[in-house]
Amino acid sequence: MTETTDSIFDKIIRREIPADIVFEDEHLIAFKDISPQAPVHVLFVPKRGVRTLNDVAAGDAIVVGRLMLAAAAYAKAQGFAESGYRVLMNCNRDGGQTVFHIHLHLLAGRPLDSHFG
Repeated sequence: MTETTDSIFDKIIRREIPADIVFEDEHLIAFKDISPQAPVHVLFVPKRGVRTLNDVAAGDAIVVGRLMLAAAAYAKAQGFAESGYRVLMNCNRDGGQTVFHIHLHLLAGRPLDSHFG
């Protein structure tokens, strides 16, 4: 697995730069996106940085599972799980990834376009 060492997310995890943190445990941190694309836009980030989804090995699948479970728990706790939300991960530049430390976007708070079918 190719790990990150100094992305903006690594700096947030180390508390070198501020973030509006909404969830944290020993494996993950979640904070509000500074350029939200919906009324609720939270990034769920593993503390062990992996550059892209392509770099996640089969044995590390638990990392992605933890991201999904944390996002679902957050949606339930915040009261919008039933009305709906979107989770997504971008991979590499053509996929829209701008920070090379895997992360999951949780978007909610308004009806989201269904461009994906």
